[in-house]
Amino acid sequence: MNPNVYDANRIDARWQAAWEEHGIYRAKNPGEPGFDPRQPKYYVLDMFPYPSGSGLHVGHAVGYIGTDVVARRKRMEGCNVLHPMGWDAFGLPAEQYAITTGVHPRQSNAVNTANYRRQLKLIGLSFDWSREIDTSDPGY
Repeated sequence: MNPNVYDANRIDARWQAAWEEHGIYRAKNPGEPGFDPRQPKYYVLDMFPYPSGSGLHVGHAVGYIGTDVVARRKRMEGCNVLHPMGWDAFGLPAEQYAITTGVHPRQSNAVNTANYRRQLKLIGLSFDWSREIDTSDPGY
C-alpha cells in the first residue's frame, strides 16, 4: 500500500470507533469524573432532521458541518460543549412518506433514523450521541 494515499475507509473507521468508545464528544455532567464546574459551558443545537426520507441529502451535511466547526472550536477553547442530535418525527413529512410508500410511519421512521444516524457518524460529526432524542418516542 502506498503510504501517501489516504485510505478513508480504514483510517476514518478506526478513529470514529475510538471517539465513540471513549465518549470523546460527550458533555460531562456535574458529579461525573472529569467535570470541572469552572469550565465554560457551550450549547450547540442543530435542527433535528425529519426521518421521512430514506437518507440524508447534501443540504443536511452543509448545515451540520458549520455547527460542528463551532462545537469543535469551543472544545478547543476549553468549553464543555453539549452538541446533541435527535429526530423530529411524525409530522407532515412522515405522513406524506407513509402515503407515498404505504409503510406505517413508526416502521419507516425506525429504518430511516437508523440510516440517518449511520450517515451522520460516517461524516464524523461531533454529536453527543448519549443525548440522542426522538420526538416520536412515547417516552419523549
